[in-house]
Amino acid sequence: MTDTKPELGTLDPETREFASQISDQVESFLLALRAIAREADGGRAISLLLLEISQVLLAGARLGAQQDFTPAAEYQPDVGPEADLDEMRLALAGMLGGVDTYSFVFDPYVPEIVESQLSDDLTSIATDLENGLRHYRLGNVSEALWWWQFSYVSSWGNLAGAALNALLSVVSHDRLDTDPLVEEEEQLAVADEMLESGEPDAR
Repeated sequence: MTDTKPELGTLDPETREFASQISDQVESFLLALRAIAREADGGRAISLLLLEISQVLLAGARLGAQQDFTPAAEYQPDVGPEADLDEMRLALAGMLGGVDTYSFVFDPYVPEIVESQLSDDLTSIATDLENGLRHYRLGNVSEALWWWQFSYVSSWGNLAGAALNALLSVVSHDRLDTDPLVEEEEQLAVADEMLESGEPDAR
């Protein structure tokens, strides 16, 4: 794989800089996602995934706000086979366990509840982003920008938004929910302690 980018010379400086920034954000997300899967620390993973998806969604929003990019050729240049991300997908699924499966509405204007797995959707997002990154690294910058923008609007942007909402829901339940049984046990323990100490019931 070469780092030369001959097509950059035909693009205006603003577009070159924009492409470089998007490339950096995409590469950072892919590296972080693989690292999270390898660490297999479920407790930290939720917060880290929340952060990484938020950041890559910023890149997507920047792509969505741009004018439509046009690829240099009618057909995508051959950039070789897709990266094998199945091992990462399985690691994420095992780590996420009971929170891997979730439900969401794919299109709020055509409401239909879809059931999916975070591990599958995160891998799908990574696949789309990695495809664009391979184009960028081989110098197909117009193709990379077009692909990142198109796949954001058609696929990975929606999946990333749904995954972000699911992860936020996990954090919300963890921090805000109270287990009634645990709360009752704590109250009984306080009552027992008061009785043992002979402290009168406060009214």
